[in-house]
Amino acid sequence: MEDALLSVHGLNAGVDDKPILHGIDLTINRGNTHVLMGPNGAGKSTLGQVIMGNPVYDLTGGSIVLDGVDLTELNVTDRSRQGLFMSFQAPVEVPGVPLSSFLRAITAQHKNLNLKGKRYKKRIAEVMDQLDMSESYLQRELNVGFSGGEKKKVEMLQLLLLQPKLAILDETDSGLDIDALNVVSRAIAAYREDCDGTILLITHNTRILEHLSVDRTHVMVKGHMVAEGDASLIDNINERGFEQFGDPDPDAGSNSNVCANSDTNVHANEGTRTTGNAQPLADEVAQEESSFDAEAALKRAEAALSAEDQ
Repeated sequence: MEDALLSVHGLNAGVDDKPILHGIDLTINRGNTHVLMGPNGAGKSTLGQVIMGNPVYDLTGGSIVLDGVDLTELNVTDRSRQGLFMSFQAPVEVPGVPLSSFLRAITAQHKNLNLKGKRYKKRIAEVMDQLDMSESYLQRELNVGFSGGEKKKVEMLQLLLLQPKLAILDETDSGLDIDALNVVSRAIAAYREDCDGTILLITHNTRILEHLSVDRTHVMVKGHMVAEGDASLIDNINERGFEQFGDPDPDAGSNSNVCANSDTNVHANEGTRTTGNAQPLADEVAQEESSFDAEAALKRAEAALSAEDQ
C-alpha cells in the first residue's frame, strides 16, 4: 500500500496579485524519488519555494500536507522542524560565521537527531568523508570563497546531517563539473538508502538523472502541472522536448484537458492556448527568491553565533 508523505492539492500562488501557480496537485510517496521538470519559467522553483514557505509568495488557494501535518500556515522554520528541507540553486555566502558553528546550530534545532558531543563529532566526520570533504572546511566561513561545487557539497552535508523527511533539491546539478556531480549523486543516493529519504528533484535537464533511480516524473509548463508518468517520461522528453505538451489553458486548473498515452505512461495537457506571462513573472521574482535564500541563511547564522556564545 502506497504511503503519501507529501500531498499538495489545488495550490494557487503568486506575487503582488499576479498568479504564477495554477491549481497544482502533487503527491509524493514516502521513500520515493520524484523529478519535477519543465522549461525555464515554468514555475518549478516557485513551487518548491511555496512548499518550503517563502513569504515572497502569496498562497491564494490549496493546501500543503506533510506526513499528516498541514503546513499551509506554518513559517519556514516550523516547516523545517516538521521535516522539510530545500537546497538552493545558488547558496549565499555568510561572512563571519564558521561552517562548524552553523552546522552545530542547525542540528541543535532538530532535537530528534540527538547529535551532541561525541555523537555529533562522529556523525559529521562520517558524512564529510562520504562527501570527500576535509576537516579544514569546518573552519571556513559559510560558503565564503567556495566554488560552486563546494557550496553544493555543503548543501549535501546539511541534508545528510538533518535527515529530513522530504528533501526538495532545486537545480542541484547546476554548474557542477563531473567530479562534483558524482559526489552530489552519491550524497543523494546515501540520503535515500541510509535515511529512507524522499526526494523532489527540480531540474530542466537530465544529466543528474543518469545517476539516480526515479520513481515518478512530473512536468510543469507556465505554472500548470501538465504531465505525470514513470521514469520513461524522461526519455520521452529527451526525444521530443517540452514542446509536445503545448500551452496550458489559462482558464482551467492544472491537469485539465488531459489524455493518456499508454506507450509512455504520460498524462499530457493537449491545450493550445497561451498564458504568456510566466517567464516575465519568473524573472520578476528571481531577486526576491535570492533574498529569501539570504534571509534563511542569515537566520541560521544568527542562531549559530548565539549557540557559540552560550
